[in-house]
Amino acid sequence: MELRTLRYFIAVLEAGSLSRAAGTLFVAQPALTAQIRKLEADLGAQLFERSHAGMTPTPAGLQLYQDARRLLSDAAAVRERVRSLPQGPEGSVTVALPFLLASLLMGPVLAGLKAAHPRIRVFVLDDLSLMVRKAMLDRRADIGLLVDTTQVDGLRCRPFAREAMYFCGHDADGSVAPLLQRAAQRGSHPRIAFADAAAQPLVLQSRRFSIRQRVEDAAASQDVVLNIAHEHDSARVIRSLYASGAGFTFTPACALPDAGRRSTPWLVARVVQPELQRSYSLATAADRPLDAAATVVAQALGDAARTLIASGRWEAEWLGEAAAVEHHPKPRRASR
Repeated sequence: MELRTLRYFIAVLEAGSLSRAAGTLFVAQPALTAQIRKLEADLGAQLFERSHAGMTPTPAGLQLYQDARRLLSDAAAVRERVRSLPQGPEGSVTVALPFLLASLLMGPVLAGLKAAHPRIRVFVLDDLSLMVRKAMLDRRADIGLLVDTTQVDGLRCRPFAREAMYFCGHDADGSVAPLLQRAAQRGSHPRIAFADAAAQPLVLQSRRFSIRQRVEDAAASQDVVLNIAHEHDSARVIRSLYASGAGFTFTPACALPDAGRRSTPWLVARVVQPELQRSYSLATAADRPLDAAATVVAQALGDAARTLIASGRWEAEWLGEAAAVEHHPKPRRASR
């Protein structure tokens, strides 16, 4: 029994005549007659009483009429529901990235994906940079943004972005402002030599954190001693300390919107001589290609990063174009 045959049957019953129904359906009358006879044969029941006056439904015909109308209505509803479903990839994707970058990047990413790909569900693991790497190695995340990491055994790492490091805090007595150098271009932040920044009271995390490691490397290269006033592992404690004027800290460009300008003596300066930088790599499993949903999310991360950089909201350099022409490299053990 086909839906088309049921439509023909309903048309004949409502028209009361094969000829009138054939005209309404734009079907030849012999073909319509054959369809009705085939339907009666399939059901094993007479559906019409035929006379010179026309076609009169039998009790079986009346029952089929009610059922057929309901079936056709249900079929139309099914068709509409299927057609109204959003198209595109579907699935769950987990992204791991440092929490300092997450506050800047993931808002635009998630909002854009919700609008363009509502069937993709994204879970975010925002943590310390070393925990992001662990999440990728433990296979708890499909995509990761790793800090200062170009190669990891078992992962495919592609260049993503590079950002500068900044020196910020309350210059309550105005002693640091005279040390600042003019900005490289109009509208950008002033600069401060690393040696001058290192001499100020500093609030820093311990040596196991990537920002502290960058600062320690610079101090060693310049033969400079860091003036550490407070050392804590908690990023929230560090933020509370420098926000309250207990000292200065080093922060990546992605965290500048969170640092903000809290009061008149608040100081933000780009670190130079040497310039401190922080790079990100987009990491995926080396032995498992991304599925369609994860590919869309990876593209969304890149699109959002490029937009933030182009608009000036993120003072960084986009490195992702180089990744587009890379082949899957053979995994190598990370250097220590």
